[in-house]
Amino acid sequence: MRGYQCITVVSTSAGADDLRRLGRDVDRGALVLTAPTSEAKPVVESVRQAVVADVRAEILLAPVRFPDADRGHRLDALVREHVLRDRFRDVVVVADPATVTLLLRVLAPDQLASGGPVTLVGLPRADPPVSPLRVALSGGVVGVLAAGLDGLLPLFALPLVAAAAGLVLLGVPSLRRTAREVLFAALVGAVVLVMIVAGSTRFPSG
Repeated sequence: MRGYQCITVVSTSAGADDLRRLGRDVDRGALVLTAPTSEAKPVVESVRQAVVADVRAEILLAPVRFPDADRGHRLDALVREHVLRDRFRDVVVVADPATVTLLLRVLAPDQLASGGPVTLVGLPRADPPVSPLRVALSGGVVGVLAAGLDGLLPLFALPLVAAAAGLVLLGVPSLRRTAREVLFAALVGAVVLVMIVAGSTRFPSG
């Protein structure tokens, strides 16, 4: 799911075929949140083997005979807490059918009707943040190079080429952060170039 964080909610009633498909849908290194029960153990082991996952047991996911009125919201808060720690890591939740139903009612009520022991939930996520340090360093390099190549290339050729490259990369979803950094670096480079040119005009050598 491009632009979405994948959360896969798995019931302990999932069969072998469901778990094989799960191995194709979940990225390697996923975080598995599991109920600390014997019923969940074989499901977790299958997921772990398929995606080399990091497994974490959560008491709140254990089945209860008489759930509190806010149990669904507490389950949702638990899952979202782990999700927000790393927005670029898949999360798998393994629990009994009743707990899964309560979780989905809050986490993804529009997907509950699909049924089945495995439900894939996509939570929208923003692109990774731009690194100001990389932008500043790259922009400075672009500006200094452009000034140094004055006479060999048109004055603003390098910043314009960098900006064009950034615009092209924006079309690739997985490279949008890089694209934004390249665009900002082109802008910083142009500013640096103007400052260098202005300084050399005001204080000409010789």
